Amino acid sequence: LLTGFLSQVGHEPLPPTIGRNVLGRKVLYLPGFFTYARHIVEVDGKRGLFRGLTPRLISSTLSTITRGSVKKAFPLEDMEHVSNKDDVKTSLRKVVRETSHEMMMQCVSRVVSHPLHVISMRCMVQFVGREVKYSGVFSAIGRIFKEEGILGFFVGLVPHVLGDVIFLWCCNLLAHFINTYAVDDNFSQASVIRSYTKFVMGIAVSMLTYPFLLVGDLMAVNNCGLRAGLPPYAPAFASWIHCWRYLSAQGQLFRGSSLLFRRAPIPAASFPID
Repeated sequence: LLTGFLSQVGHEPLPPTIGRNVLGRKVLYLPGFFTYARHIVEVDGKRGLFRGLTPRLISSTLSTITRGSVKKAFPLEDMEHVSNKDDVKTSLRKVVRETSHEMMMQCVSRVVSHPLHVISMRCMVQFVGREVKYSGVFSAIGRIFKEEGILGFFVGLVPHVLGDVIFLWCCNLLAHFINTYAVDDNFSQASVIRSYTKFVMGIAVSMLTYPFLLVGDLMAVNNCGLRAGLPPYAPAFASWIHCWRYLSAQGQLFRGSSLLFRRAPIPAASFPID
């Protein structure tokens, strides 16, 4: 949890090491998950690995409860799952209806749980500057309300919601079209393939929507008085779009997306060849 987020904010306390890619060319690799975790333990002890865990658990619990409540309050009556017997128009209508309902539940749960997500991010990022500004859930709520008002609890919400919406629609529609047009009903394993299509699409689409997650998390800690959210770590972004453009210009929109094989942003050609 902590190692991934510190990679997102660009905190790299350990030097990169020289390795080789699949083509045998020299490249710089940043420390992976386990090396980074050992560094955190050395600095903070084992408890340091669990910074921000309590608000994150509360956030996840709120999200789950909210989704269940919304589903009960606004049930999708007579919901019929897509069947092989449906024609193209009918099956697409069902997918759109189901996705719209799922989107509503996700958006509401995101709004409800986001304040605790912000607190979790700020608790974790204090590792960078060794601060203790956010030491507990209730004290963090009071501090954010006092310093930033209600809007302080929802910084970074927009890119998170956009990422959720894009993910749902792309994942569901791609899975539907692949199952409809690419999987032959005469194939003996067609049903098995269809059962895994959405899962595979979810992995692929999550990679494409990762920049929304990154920008949302960075905005949650940006310019909040913590070292990692201020120069020289990051500019004081005026909006999430400003943050997106900054990361895009730096070629860092996928920063922190990998925890194991993390290449440093330096071209391999800069190293001498043996």
